[in-house]
Amino acid sequence: QVQLVESGGGSVQAGGSLRLSCAASGYTIRLGCMTWFRQAPGKEREGVAVIESDGSTKYADSVKGRFTISKDNAKNTLYLQMNSLKFEDTAMYYCAARPLLVCGSGWSLSARFGYWGQGTQVTVSS
Repeated sequence: QVQLVESGGGSVQAGGSLRLSCAASGYTIRLGCMTWFRQAPGKEREGVAVIESDGSTKYADSVKGRFTISKDNAKNTLYLQMNSLKFEDTAMYYCAARPLLVCGSGWSLSARFGYWGQGTQVTVSS
C-alpha cells in the first residue's frame, strides 16, 4: 500500500521560508517522478515543481527562483524548500507520485497522478 505523508507546513510572514517534506512508503521514489501540487481556496490544483527519476527538475513560473524541489532516495523522501514566500503562495500543498521514470510535459496534470498525500497547509501573511 502506497502512503505519502507530507509535513512541514505552517504559518509564516511574507519573505519567510518553509521546508516541506513528503515521506513515502510502499513506493520507491527513485523509480518514478514526483510533483508538488498546491490548491488555494476557490482555485484549481496547480503543479508547483516536479523531480524526475534522474533528478532533473521543472518549476511553475510563479515559483521559479524561490522554490527548490529535491529528494533523498536513501530516506525515500521528497522535499520542497520554499523561500521568499508570498501571500499568494498560501495553499494546501500536496505531494504526488507517478511510477514513470519521466513525467515530461504532463508533470503538472494532476489527473495523471495516482498516488497522493493528505496535504499540508501553508499560510503566508502579508
